[in-house]
Amino acid sequence: MSSSKREREYARKRYEKWQQRQAAHREQRRRRIVASVVVVVLVLGLGVGVVFALQPKDTPAGAATPSGSPSVTAPAATVPDPALAEGRTWTGSISTTAGKIGIELDGAAAPQAVANFVTLAQDGFFDGTSCHRLVTGGIKVLQCGSPDGTGNGGPGYSWGPIENAPADNVYPAGTIAMARVPDNGSSMGSQFFLVYQDSTIPADSAGGYTVFGHITSGLDVLTAVADAGVQGGGDDGPPVTDVTIQGVETQ
Repeated sequence: MSSSKREREYARKRYEKWQQRQAAHREQRRRRIVASVVVVVLVLGLGVGVVFALQPKDTPAGAATPSGSPSVTAPAATVPDPALAEGRTWTGSISTTAGKIGIELDGAAAPQAVANFVTLAQDGFFDGTSCHRLVTGGIKVLQCGSPDGTGNGGPGYSWGPIENAPADNVYPAGTIAMARVPDNGSSMGSQFFLVYQDSTIPADSAGGYTVFGHITSGLDVLTAVADAGVQGGGDDGPPVTDVTIQGVETQ
C-alpha cells in the first residue's frame, strides 16, 4: 500500500471513530435528559423527596476525607465505557474564575475514571459548576464536580470499583482523584478533588481514592484559593474565593 493510501485509510478510520464517539455522546445526553424528567415527575407527582447521602466523614485523626454523593441512578443513565479512555494519556485544562489549571489524565491506569471525566467534559457537564469544598486542615484538597454546587449532586449514575489508589495513602500535590461516599467503592460519579499540597488520606473499608491524573500547570491557582481560606473561618467548607468552572478541555 502506498504512503498516500495508508494516510487516507488512517484518516478514514479516525473519522469513523470520531463519529462513533459523537453518537455515543449524543445518546448519553439524551438519556440524562430522560433521567432528569423521570426524577422530576417522581418528585412532583408522588411527593417523594430525593435525599443525597453526602456527609463529610472524619477519620479518627480528625482529617476530613474527600467525599461525594452519587445522584439517584435512573435506569436510563449509563456509565461511560472505559474503552473511551483509549488507554492513553490525555492532556487538557480546567478554566475557572480563579485561573486556569493544566491537567494530564492517565487513561491506562484509570480507564473508567478518565472515560467518565472526558465524556462529561466533552458534554459540557462541568461548565458553570462551582468547586464547593475546600479542606485546609489535615488534608489539602479542593473538591469540584457537583452540578448543584453543594456537593450533593452527580451525573445520574454511580460507578466503581476504585482504580489506581496509592498503596501508601499518599496523594502528592497536583494529584487529581475521584471523590466518593465513605466506605463505598462504587459511589463515584462526577465529583473529583485537586490536591494542592502533599496529603496523606487514610483508606477506609472500601480502599483508597481513584487517582486518574495530575496537574501540569496552575498549582499556584489552587494555592491562592487555599490561602484565602474557607468561608466562616473553618478548615472544611466552601472557599472564600469563588472557583467556578468555565470550561474543561481534553484531547
